[in-house]
Amino acid sequence: MQPISHARSRRDWLATMGTGLGYLALPGLLQADAPTAPVSTNPLAPRSPHFAARAKHIIHIYLNGGPSQVDTWDYRPELQKWGGKKLPLGNLTTERETGVALASPFQFKQYGDSGLWCSEIFAQTASQHADRICVIKSVYANTPNHEQSMRLMNTGDERLSRPSYGSWLTYGLGCENQNLPGFVTMCPGLPVADSSNWRSAFLPGIYQGTYLDTRKTKATELIANIQSPRSPQDAQRRQLDLLASFNRQHQVTRHDDPHLEARIQSFELAYRMQMEATDALDIGQETTSTQALYRADTVHGRQLLIARRLIERGVRVVQCYHGDVQPWDSHSNLAAEHRKLGNQIDGPIAALLTDLARRGLLDETLVICGGEFGRTPAVEIPIGGGNPTGRDHNHHGFTVWLAGGGVKGGLAYGSTDEFGYRAVENRVHVRDIHATMLHLLGFDHKRLTYRHAGLDFRLTGIEAAQVVKEIIA
Repeated sequence: MQPISHARSRRDWLATMGTGLGYLALPGLLQADAPTAPVSTNPLAPRSPHFAARAKHIIHIYLNGGPSQVDTWDYRPELQKWGGKKLPLGNLTTERETGVALASPFQFKQYGDSGLWCSEIFAQTASQHADRICVIKSVYANTPNHEQSMRLMNTGDERLSRPSYGSWLTYGLGCENQNLPGFVTMCPGLPVADSSNWRSAFLPGIYQGTYLDTRKTKATELIANIQSPRSPQDAQRRQLDLLASFNRQHQVTRHDDPHLEARIQSFELAYRMQMEATDALDIGQETTSTQALYRADTVHGRQLLIARRLIERGVRVVQCYHGDVQPWDSHSNLAAEHRKLGNQIDGPIAALLTDLARRGLLDETLVICGGEFGRTPAVEIPIGGGNPTGRDHNHHGFTVWLAGGGVKGGLAYGSTDEFGYRAVENRVHVRDIHATMLHLLGFDHKRLTYRHAGLDFRLTGIEAAQVVKEIIA
């Protein structure tokens, strides 16, 4: 008699015979809080949110380094009066020593029928679109450090590598265009904390942001290795089919591991992107007048024009970094630096809002603009001496504005104190912005979860987060 070569343990027999009926109920339990979706093996297949959405896409204009709220959208007349005097706020908790009040060197005006205040830094955007913009003046974060605050703004957690909000939304909604990624991030170089700002972390890798290095100008060069230098497409197709057959055999023994499925689909997406992605990134197809409107001969104008081309082709989330390593971080020479940065980005932002509106895309696209924190109303004392001409980091109160996508226009929401230092009225934590973003795209932030390491994770974490309903139209 031949020995049994595949003896089964008691645990195997119990798993086979005792839990079969339970497995029948498992899919329903797992789907209870998940977005409803058609049956598909493609993790980027379009899915329905929890409820009717106000927006389908997000364009995030990230002012890298922390723009000064009191020199842009948060007009503080008292700060002007106290310029050169010691502020009655006590010690300003921040990273470096601060001194007397620094009055804003910029002129402020009211714009639109709503009378929104804005400085000359963003005069074009305000003069053309004040009544479309909701300015949240009472945002606050947890720390005054770039790396931590950028992670908080982009992933909901400043300490650990967590999935970015773009990854969460692509996980929840899929992508309308199967030939393009659901989440794209553009930067002329790499920001602080680099890819952790758009990483998928424990979510399947297919949801990670696709990075475009916008120092490059050719559509075929923006995405690394988008085209195969050797194999024609028919040969690539045969290679992928063979690889897929091996991967499917491997997958059978691993109980349909979603991470393995995401890897398989990423190969397929890369193949499909070779034609459509380069087409979407080719701004030469735009009219001369449109390119001039965006100032597409500049890196930042080109980014925003590409952003519009991507969302009209079904990409869910497009993030545009203004600069790489903290250009808005004006510890010194703030008057000249902020004016220069405003000259770079103000016109293209106004162009983007104009273009989205005339194409009927603004109502379904949530546009967000801001940095990781703001800046102090007091002047920063330079280390080692010198003339103080800038502001230090300030996470206690800063400004983020939103437009389109179901947001009330012409609204100033919340307030900092009379000097623009600390959020005091209708305070909005960064987590609240995330909850509101998800709500506008049709999700209850408490129900959009992913099980990892035995826990149900979500973008807004376990701490309290609220949808800012007052800003929703």
